Amino acid sequence: MSQTRRRRFRGWSDEERRSAGAVVALSIIALGIYAIYWMVATKGEMNSQGASIPTAWLIIVPIANIWWTWRYAEGVGRVTSGGMSAGSAFLLLWLLSLIGMAIVQPAFNKVARS
Repeated sequence: MSQTRRRRFRGWSDEERRSAGAVVALSIIALGIYAIYWMVATKGEMNSQGASIPTAWLIIVPIANIWWTWRYAEGVGRVTSGGMSAGSAFLLLWLLSLIGMAIVQPAFNKVARS
């Protein structure tokens, strides 16, 4: 990935990578609000790289949030070029929530480094 392209994606450059531990800690301190922010921010970054994740408002709609999480997980699989499969990302995010975010974040950081 070229240096100019890397700068375009806020949070995915070498200088702005997110710490997996910070994602968990800030989510706990902010009572889950940072977790929602993280999902929305990374959704935008993945859509910039070609993923097709719908509006994040679906996170708060019962049943639709399951579908949204699946679409988000598909975006993770696409952006990481198979480094993390959509199925494993979905299970991590849906069943383990904050721990899943902490496991998915290093995959995003790896994309930023490459």
